[in-house]
Amino acid sequence: MTLTQLEYIVAVDTYRSFVMAAEKCFVTQPTLSMQIQKLEDTLGVKIFDRSKQPVIPTEIGIEVIAQARVLLAESEKIREIISDRQKELSGELRVGIIPTVSPYILPKIISGFIEKYPLVKLIVWEQTTEEIIQQLKLGTLDCGILSTPLHETALTEIPVFYENFVAYVSKNSKLSKKKSIVPEDIDMEEIWILNEGHCMREQVLNICQRRRSTRGFMHFEYNTGSVETLKRMVDQNNGATILPELALTELTDKQLDKVRYFKSPEPAREVSIVIQKNFLKRRMIEALKSEILEFVPKRMKSKKKKEVMEI
Repeated sequence: MTLTQLEYIVAVDTYRSFVMAAEKCFVTQPTLSMQIQKLEDTLGVKIFDRSKQPVIPTEIGIEVIAQARVLLAESEKIREIISDRQKELSGELRVGIIPTVSPYILPKIISGFIEKYPLVKLIVWEQTTEEIIQQLKLGTLDCGILSTPLHETALTEIPVFYENFVAYVSKNSKLSKKKSIVPEDIDMEEIWILNEGHCMREQVLNICQRRRSTRGFMHFEYNTGSVETLKRMVDQNNGATILPELALTELTDKQLDKVRYFKSPEPAREVSIVIQKNFLKRRMIEALKSEILEFVPKRMKSKKKKEVMEI
């Protein structure tokens, strides 16, 4: 049994394809298949059911692959020990980030991070919460920047900042007549929200759940994963929406007049760096966290007087 063979079975499990796994491992498909066959012969079990498409692990194969992931992670820590003794950070950091956070922090921190750590290759994917969780569990991402808590026992959450939600309202909205609002003021029949699969949708619904009506627009249904699109829908089609506070940094003075803040305790979300429990690349992840904290306003580093919305 070799680490290379373990890497191959993990790759096949991740991509559910011998061809794709071989491509990702930079070997030919016959080479990968031969090494996996040797491992199966050594263990005396079949790790994959090759009759299914896409290929799936057998019942015993699931357990073998799970242990292989643990062994590979532990072996990688040897390299990390050496890396930690080096003065400069180097290598790849694979990050997943949700679309409702990405546009407001990523452009602000990228140049500073690259300048400070020129030997680190930062690879970022913008994905939904569920996609990032799955990739973290598979080990294809090193960390995720997500709204928490997730209640995932296999993952560890490192809270970074707490961001208030605000209402963004048209002149025709009942909310525009108020200087500040409470969740009970929101009429779900005029609110624009994200489509299913986005954690902020659930958080907005949690804010609005105190209303008797949660039907939303009765005459029109719109599905989007973009907070910026919701803002434009209010600008051009009336109604209201809920925005994360960092989205306000790009608003014009005219648009800022449409913002209504919630009374204390303000509804907020916790944004965390999420990792596997046996995570690697600690120094890189700490460096990423520090870069985010340099950008985030001081008031967002505490959840005092904020009502954190669950997903």
